[in-house]
Amino acid sequence: MYRNANQTMNNQQVRYQVQGQTGGQQGLRFGAHEFLETQEALRCKAADLELYGVLISQAQDPHLRDILANQQNRMVQSYQQCLALANMGNANAGVATMAHTPQTNVYENIQVGLHNPMQPAPNVNAKTLSDRTIATVALNLHKAGAIFGMQWALECTIPQLRGFHATCANVCQEMAYELFQYLNYTGVYQVPQLADHTMNTMLQAFQGQGNTMMTYTQNANY
Repeated sequence: MYRNANQTMNNQQVRYQVQGQTGGQQGLRFGAHEFLETQEALRCKAADLELYGVLISQAQDPHLRDILANQQNRMVQSYQQCLALANMGNANAGVATMAHTPQTNVYENIQVGLHNPMQPAPNVNAKTLSDRTIATVALNLHKAGAIFGMQWALECTIPQLRGFHATCANVCQEMAYELFQYLNYTGVYQVPQLADHTMNTMLQAFQGQGNTMMTYTQNANY
């Protein structure tokens, strides 16, 4: 059965401190891209929270509901942090301190290889969602969140805001991996594997490069 252990990637907390200016001065000035994209992030996060409420209410597997409920709590924190950062330009915003400890919940060992995969036809007249669909929708949501979060980070000029969006991208990939584990364990998301001789043939193209690069590095030190 599932293991409810928490895997902490590292113990270092990433903290963001946003100091609002006082004495009648204006707060931090946003660039156009980072301001618009942070507004977009807030709208997306709000919609995702409501969507998660529906997914949790329709999930049948208690363990899937636990995964989604835990993730929704993390998403609420992310929304609140984003809202605080969006107010950085307000002279009365004060100090907002945010911390994130990267973690991925480990439930089962990943099974690699195909084992009689089956994909039922979609029910276009569905009134409720199956657990397979619920987990897949949530997985795809976080995959997209990881991509957009990093894209938004790359457009930011304010270090605190840039770091926040990058952290959100990392949190999304963590939650996507949790849902992948669930789908893999239930046989929905199976992982194809190349034949050993195919992988060995591909790796042979790189043989000897390690020694060549080591020699190059040693010569470059002189």
